[in-house]
Amino acid sequence: MRAGRWLTAAAIVLLALNLRTAVGSIGVLLTSIQDDLGLSPTAAGVLTTLPMICFALVGLSTGAVVRRLGLHRTTVLALALAGSGMALRAVVESPALFFLFSAVALGGAAMGNVVLPPLAKTHFPDRIALVSALYGAALIGSGSVTTSLTVPVAEGFAPPSTALRSVLGGTPSWRIGLGVWAVLALLALLPWLRMLRHDVHARLQPQDRLPTASVARSPLTWALVACFAAQSGVAYAQFGWFSTILVDAGVGPAKAGVLLGLLTGVGVPLTLSLPWLVRRWGGTAVLPVTFGALTLVGWVGMVVAPATVSALWAILLGLGSGAFTWCLTMIGQRARTTAGTTALSTLVQGPGYLIGGLAPFGTGFLHDVTGSWTVPLLGLASLGVIIAIAGAYADRSAPLEDTLRP
Repeated sequence: MRAGRWLTAAAIVLLALNLRTAVGSIGVLLTSIQDDLGLSPTAAGVLTTLPMICFALVGLSTGAVVRRLGLHRTTVLALALAGSGMALRAVVESPALFFLFSAVALGGAAMGNVVLPPLAKTHFPDRIALVSALYGAALIGSGSVTTSLTVPVAEGFAPPSTALRSVLGGTPSWRIGLGVWAVLALLALLPWLRMLRHDVHARLQPQDRLPTASVARSPLTWALVACFAAQSGVAYAQFGWFSTILVDAGVGPAKAGVLLGLLTGVGVPLTLSLPWLVRRWGGTAVLPVTFGALTLVGWVGMVVAPATVSALWAILLGLGSGAFTWCLTMIGQRARTTAGTTALSTLVQGPGYLIGGLAPFGTGFLHDVTGSWTVPLLGLASLGVIIAIAGAYADRSAPLEDTLRP
């Protein structure tokens, strides 16, 4: 790729790096936030559910924003909302304002989620799999790095001057741990500001715009919704319950945390290898069926032998999580135009995140009802079947525009 295209790819990766910081920084500081703001357990539970709600609701409206503002302006808006929301929630004292600015930050992240596939389609129509792999790895790595560094940054912060110490010296460390990620959003914003003069909006012709109702009736759309929702549900359940399940099976908490890190980590090299995998097996249904099978076997293994070979199940589930970036790649590859990619991304990610968010809730509910992890884990294993069947249909489908009814 030419230097200019590499810079654009770097800007897309920087955007992706900012789309999980607002989520990852909350979980590791939740107890401190509760104590300082006086949040009840119910309020804290709402806070952990807020990302799924924002990703769904704001995601569904992002397509209209792109049509109105243009793709680059929407990207700038997404980063501005994410950065300002993270900065402001770190300084407010009111729980209501904390929730409001958290929603602002998460709304920006939701917009960023949706614009990633059309950005790749617009700037790299010949390298969609490669760019999707790069930003997919950035998304995965962002969540891992944020959860790993937020607490050390918060605890190790030392104001460098007397003046700053007088201002920040009494600031609870959790505020610093949350607010510092706004700096990354600011850095990611800079290259996109330079691209505003060449927004994609002006190149979208009216005849290229696809009616939302037509896209919503396409079988391809709903196949991708089912696949995306199933993989999102598995991912949310893994982050929320995997360590707890292992601890209940007799694994030490420290080892359970390491195994969750292993699960997350193996997804990064797999994501980076996705361009080669798509070139080799794209359009054959091999990849979605493989991701589904890995997910199925991983969760069944957690039922049969959760403590004895838990590293194996973590690796299998981590490899199965490759379905996430694969879905994003399909959104770009299964539409001929930027408008089609934007419409498909909006209608897949919005409902997909909303439906997927039911999985961690259902996992906990079924565990409470049955007193065992067997039924909820078999339920999660069944999501692997959905990934395989729906993904196979999408992989072998005609382009979106060919599936639309007049």
